Amino acid sequence: MLQYFRMFACYNRWANGCVYDAASALDKKAYNAQTGAYFKSMNGTLNHLLVADRIWMRRFTGEGSHPSELDAIIAPEFKALRRERRKEDDRIVNWVNDLDDNALAGRFSYTTITDMRTISQRLAPAMAHFFNHQTHHRGQAHMILSVLGRDPPSLDLLYFQRSPEGREFA
Repeated sequence: MLQYFRMFACYNRWANGCVYDAASALDKKAYNAQTGAYFKSMNGTLNHLLVADRIWMRRFTGEGSHPSELDAIIAPEFKALRRERRKEDDRIVNWVNDLDDNALAGRFSYTTITDMRTISQRLAPAMAHFFNHQTHHRGQAHMILSVLGRDPPSLDLLYFQRSPEGREFA
């Protein structure tokens, strides 16, 4: 199970890099264009991904800052957001690499953002949600690129596994 989550932490970093590489070709108008996506624009979608990751990492580790709104804008400018994304992806990879089987089988508690309830659950299923959530919203970023007439990157896990960063997981 640990190897599975280590793979997804590395995949997450790789896939985010692919999306950010593609999004870097957008001008400011396209980056902020309302596309019909749930978080409206590429800017809103990429910010939400970072917001959610920071919320979950705070829950998992008890450390780090996080916004209190799911649609918060951490960084309105692309370059600043990309820097923050890279730092968070490295943080995720390092945290997952430091986990052991006991931690993975354990429980943790947190307070929800939306309705302030205290939840206690096992770590492994919450991590499965964490990585699935990232994939879900990267799919929306992929759609935004298509709507804007750009060539979205191939984000399939198999492409990651064939890349230099992912060969150890193939």
